[in-house]
Amino acid sequence: MRLSSSFLPTLKEVPAEAQIASHRLMLRTGMVRQMSSGIYAWLPAGLRVLNKIADIVRAEQDAINAQEVLMPTLQSADLWKRSGRYDAYGPEMLRIVDRHKRDLLYGPTNEEMITDIFDQFVTSYKGLPALLYQIQWKFRDEIRPRFGVMRGREFYMKDGYSFDADYDSAVVTYHKMMLAYLRTFQRIGVKAIPMLADTGPIGGDLSHEFIILAPTGESGIFFDSAFAEQNWLEMPVDIEDKNSLASFFTRMTSFYAATDEKHDEAEWEKVPQERKCEGRGIEVGQIFYFGTKYTESMDVSVAGPDSKKLYPHMGSYGIGVSRLVGAIIESSHDDNGIIWPDNVAPFKAVIINLGMKDQACKDVCESLYQTDPDNFLYDDRDERAGAKFADADLMGHPWQIIVGPRGVAQNIVEIKRRKTGMRAEVPVDQIMEYMASHQD
Repeated sequence: MRLSSSFLPTLKEVPAEAQIASHRLMLRTGMVRQMSSGIYAWLPAGLRVLNKIADIVRAEQDAINAQEVLMPTLQSADLWKRSGRYDAYGPEMLRIVDRHKRDLLYGPTNEEMITDIFDQFVTSYKGLPALLYQIQWKFRDEIRPRFGVMRGREFYMKDGYSFDADYDSAVVTYHKMMLAYLRTFQRIGVKAIPMLADTGPIGGDLSHEFIILAPTGESGIFFDSAFAEQNWLEMPVDIEDKNSLASFFTRMTSFYAATDEKHDEAEWEKVPQERKCEGRGIEVGQIFYFGTKYTESMDVSVAGPDSKKLYPHMGSYGIGVSRLVGAIIESSHDDNGIIWPDNVAPFKAVIINLGMKDQACKDVCESLYQTDPDNFLYDDRDERAGAKFADADLMGHPWQIIVGPRGVAQNIVEIKRRKTGMRAEVPVDQIMEYMASHQD
């Protein structure tokens, strides 16, 4: 993308309404614009990040054989009345009456709808297990939206749902999802620590929250630093083998990790002093096992092996995709701007042309840009160098490729790593190789 012809509006002034870093930086870099309280339009740079996160989430869900569906944002109130949650959910649910006087709601979550869909198509235990997910917009009418996309009213979320024949098989699915989540967050480039959690209005008796470390987080957290050193992408786990999954889960839960609500001082004392980490964090995902809560309340059953009614055991699994954008920025920025992880940055690199009137510079920039036009942003504006550097740092591109007349004369360009500030002079024809070999 060429910056001179792109819709990537940046702001020099800090927006007065933004209280935290992610909100300030998302507005300043032109990722989003607020349209009403807690509701945002996603502009090109922000949408690129949103889509990249969603693609990683989708890939890891597919890897555990989850199947993607897409459910409507508007739901019939009758479904929620069947489960008993329509009146119990509270004022966060946006209730709507259509022209035919039918009660509808803008879905804050989809347990009831997916259970009804399952009921229409699965009649026998032979159709189990079933693991379905979607990535869709949701709405919760927060009483006081704040912190930008971190606590907005409309949000983009991955929500998954499982149906199993019994408790043991439901726990195997829970283990699969735990592994998928750890791999998802590692691929995104953040350290998300799973912590035993309350189930809240979703229900059930087994749940973990995934917390990203950030000083502005709402949750106080305690964890063993050894957890953050694990490489979940390389861990040999067979998702078709329940013993392999159980072994993985045992390893994962052997590291202490708890929020304020679940903190156990006696267990905390068992963690070696040099590995104790305390701080604050932001919840970006949560997984639940809640048994037959919805299948029984909605009378959704299948024929079991003995032809008797069998109420499937369910779980639900959420990742806040839009919330992750803000959480990543909260955990990865400095005074100059955002520091994006490589896999979710709107652009892999920015090419900064310092010689717009120098034909050799223009030729080198054009040649570099054409090597990867989908992932390179070419700053071809007729702007002073300082403004280009400031915008590059503000937007947080992982790499800056700086092309000037003096370097071009020697067939080299300067390259800067945003995360570390490292700079190097690299031959023009070795740029791609250099970046690939110097990932963190």
